[in-house]
Amino acid sequence: MKKIGVVLSGCGVYDGSEIHEATLALLAIDRQGCDAVCIAPDVDFTVINHMTTLETSERRNVLIESARIARGNIRDIKTVRATELDAIIFPGGFGAAKNLCDFAMKGATASINPDVARLLKEVAVAKKPIGAVCIAPAVIAAVLGKEYSTTVTIGNDAGTAAEIEKTGAKHQECRSTEVVIDTKNKLVTSPAYMLATRISDVAEGIDRCVREVIKLI
Repeated sequence: MKKIGVVLSGCGVYDGSEIHEATLALLAIDRQGCDAVCIAPDVDFTVINHMTTLETSERRNVLIESARIARGNIRDIKTVRATELDAIIFPGGFGAAKNLCDFAMKGATASINPDVARLLKEVAVAKKPIGAVCIAPAVIAAVLGKEYSTTVTIGNDAGTAAEIEKTGAKHQECRSTEVVIDTKNKLVTSPAYMLATRISDVAEGIDRCVREVIKLI
């Protein structure tokens, strides 16, 4: 059974993984007859009140919060190697841009969690497929954009697209139900909630993203 790494960044759209996107990715992987391997970094983050969208004084742990989505079956990214996976997928949510890296604050000059960067580079060197949705393609661009001249999408947000292009990656506009496929780099991206207003559109885009990633294995 093919193993697809799913890199989570917490639990909740404003400070972690977008729960719909993460769940839909896990469902799509299962429907393709593959095994999802949930992964997250063991780092702390500042909690956002999801009713007010305001920052609180509370701190939580990304790995522990991601375990909520993974039903406890999750691994510290530090222990995962590309040799164990056939492909890797990044759901979105602000956690991707705040907990896996600091793109949300620094844009193109973002620094990346070292284990996230290490695993992404291992996967790229091994020429294994990568999928990313919502804001998560910015993580891919920040790590691989300059060296691999990757092409990604986050939909049509001009400001975010401009920062992505500063990394050396190319941005291509895309509808929420569609995907952008960078065949040379085995990279598939879709806008999800960066653009979508309906969960059904998000589901369609993510399902297509997962299917295209698995085709590239």
